[in-house]
Amino acid sequence: MGDRKTQNLPFFYQNVCVILVKPEHDGNIGAVARSMLNFGINDLRVVGRDEDWSEEARRRAKNAQEVLDGAKVVGTFEESVADCSLVVGTSGKREEGERTAKRHFLLPEELPERLSGIDGRVAIVFGPEGKGLLNEQLSMCDLLVTIPTWEGYPILNLSHAVSIICYSWYVNSDTSIPPGTGGRLLDPKLRAKLRSEVKRLVESMPTKDHKRKGIEDTLLRVLFRGLPKDDEIHRILGILTQAADSFEQT
Repeated sequence: MGDRKTQNLPFFYQNVCVILVKPEHDGNIGAVARSMLNFGINDLRVVGRDEDWSEEARRRAKNAQEVLDGAKVVGTFEESVADCSLVVGTSGKREEGERTAKRHFLLPEELPERLSGIDGRVAIVFGPEGKGLLNEQLSMCDLLVTIPTWEGYPILNLSHAVSIICYSWYVNSDTSIPPGTGGRLLDPKLRAKLRSEVKRLVESMPTKDHKRKGIEDTLLRVLFRGLPKDDEIHRILGILTQAADSFEQT
């Protein structure tokens, strides 16, 4: 029981990667690797730790050693998502009142449903145990996902959270639709250009400084929520660039 069978991974495995930002416990890294392979995902990326996996990580991974062996270890968040078209941050910290402006969440099952049949790599990002992703890191994500838990104790163990997200992706992906038939997510370089031009526009526009970050976050959230394609973003970039140039010349 529990053996790794020789079977092709599901069609979507090349389009999804799981990123752990500065995980604190080796055992959780191994457990995450096992959970990923349980649901047909094998692209693991780890930010900010040594590449040599401990015996604890190996033991907890069980028959998912290939996920650990193929994992990419990088120094920064930016490096981990450089080839991704869409970056999805996860958080159990659900704010109330005015602070919700920065935390518009999707539920786990909504993401694969919306992205089914669309080509382009999606990164699912998880923060360290205890603290989770910081606000600065969440602002670098294009969409946010939260797992509905009891409000009395909402924060999940890291490997459990990864299991739920991967499970939701697996059961809600339409395996009858081959990749590419629904279009393509943004080219990673175009995604970076869009975020850069939005930032330049907001920094140059005449408004109070304390409002700039909120405006930037709102613009990016609204744009990415529509999952725009390359040709649409090229048109939007033309508007953003022209507007930013005009503000900088005044």
